[in-house]
Amino acid sequence: MQEELSQFERNEVWTLVPRPKTTNVIGTKWIFRNKSDEDGNIVRNKARLVAQGYSQIEGIDFEETFAPVARLESIRLLLSISCVHKFKLHQMDVKSAFLNGFLQEEVFVEQPKGFVDAHHPNHVYRLKKALYGLKQAPRAWYERLTQFLVDNNYTRGSVDKTLFIKRDNDELFIAQIYVDDSFWLHQQHQSPTIC
Repeated sequence: MQEELSQFERNEVWTLVPRPKTTNVIGTKWIFRNKSDEDGNIVRNKARLVAQGYSQIEGIDFEETFAPVARLESIRLLLSISCVHKFKLHQMDVKSAFLNGFLQEEVFVEQPKGFVDAHHPNHVYRLKKALYGLKQAPRAWYERLTQFLVDNNYTRGSVDKTLFIKRDNDELFIAQIYVDDSFWLHQQHQSPTIC
């Protein structure tokens, strides 16, 4: 649990502030899970603090929640192209991805049980970044990742908004995003018939 909260501090996810009088304050909850190896042996325990997003009020706590998700067919097609044209392929799972998404709305959450500030027990956290459980968290992460890719000369697909392509001289880079997972393809000396 301490590791999770340390990650919040490193990512500057929130700020402790006095409780607002007229704003909805969302509860938080600890979710515990065991991580197992391939033989089913527990290798570590994981704790994640999540917002109780079911108490969010549309139009007040959030505006937009939609984030595009790659279709399974798109991923299969991309993997097939990767094999046929001998692309270098990397799969990446972003650890705590949602903690990197910036929030557009002002959102407040309760202090986590067991970790209440002794000097300010009635204060709450004002979120700067998304928290798992918030309705707008997937969208915030998608927008942050999209901005990063566009800033690095990737072009977003016109039909599939989760597909990003970058051409750089004789190199081709393709990124396919699936929430907090992604596939990255790279080919040097590209064939002009691919894209």
